[in-house]
Amino acid sequence: MRIPDGRPLIGTSDDIAAIARWLLIVAALVVMIVVVGGITRLTESGLSITEWKPLTGAIPPLTEAQWQAEFAAYQRIPQYTEVNGPAGMTLADYKFIYFWEWVHRLLARLIGLAFALPLAWFWYRRTIPLGYKPRLLALLALGGLQGAVGWWMVSSGLSQDVKVSHFRLAAHLLVALTTLGGLVWTALDLKALGRREAPSRLTGFGAAALAVVAVQLFLGALVAGLRAGYVSGAGWFSLDAWPLMQGRFLPEGIDWSQGTAHALFSDPYLTHFLHRWWAWVVVIALVMMGRRLRAKHRREVSVALHSAFGLQIVLGVLTVWSGVSLWIAAAHQLVGALVLVATVWGAHALGARK
Repeated sequence: MRIPDGRPLIGTSDDIAAIARWLLIVAALVVMIVVVGGITRLTESGLSITEWKPLTGAIPPLTEAQWQAEFAAYQRIPQYTEVNGPAGMTLADYKFIYFWEWVHRLLARLIGLAFALPLAWFWYRRTIPLGYKPRLLALLALGGLQGAVGWWMVSSGLSQDVKVSHFRLAAHLLVALTTLGGLVWTALDLKALGRREAPSRLTGFGAAALAVVAVQLFLGALVAGLRAGYVSGAGWFSLDAWPLMQGRFLPEGIDWSQGTAHALFSDPYLTHFLHRWWAWVVVIALVMMGRRLRAKHRREVSVALHSAFGLQIVLGVLTVWSGVSLWIAAAHQLVGALVLVATVWGAHALGARK
């Protein structure tokens, strides 16, 4: 169905399904880059590439001279002069951390192309349903913002610190996850449109559940940026590491000397403590969401929601017990993104309208 100027009012089911599939593919790529970003953080790779070259940076060093030039640039920043240089970093060590940051940036470029090119094609073919162009442009803008925030984050660790700002890291992650949520919600609205149903509305409860999850994701980003995952102690099945921290419920070492706000957002002991216990507020909220979904006969969404947050709790505990094992921690970040996807799906299902 089209209006007189030729724009689709609703469009064919095939058109709508194609746009929804495209958005879900981009969402999957965003989940992938969130995981690679977590690996980049865990391997201390984020500062290994000291320049942002949108086009030429897609090609890694190919000759020994190019590798030496990249390594020389890295050797001028504080992370090398104060940490990795005294530790005896070799060119082979540098190539390892370079690889993860390069993959991270390559995925960012791929996501940009995977969104912009199909968007231009659907726009050219005039198959985007009426009212969805502003949403898609907003998602495109979020992608551009994510790139800018990413470089803003990296720049914080190139001159004065040995690591990036944990606040900027949190902003970088939350923009990515906001984009992910927008992609999933819009794809679900399009699927509903294909069934000739109205877009979902965000209910008060759905907004509250998403806010609870957002707080946990923010705390998780602070924990990652502050390297706070290491402060509770480690040891498989050690109760002193979990549910306790260093053998205590409230750990020693919290620095209150610079005020409560500083402790809440910049103290590794307190941010870790808040992250692990706010998780149970998330569990309560999502169990309540699951009950409401079952009442609306959306059992499949409830099962996905419970599976995601249940696995996430297990991975969180294993991350602590393992002393922040790389692959367990990366899995924890992956499932964290899936918890968000499941929560968005649940909030969308609760707000469904005929």
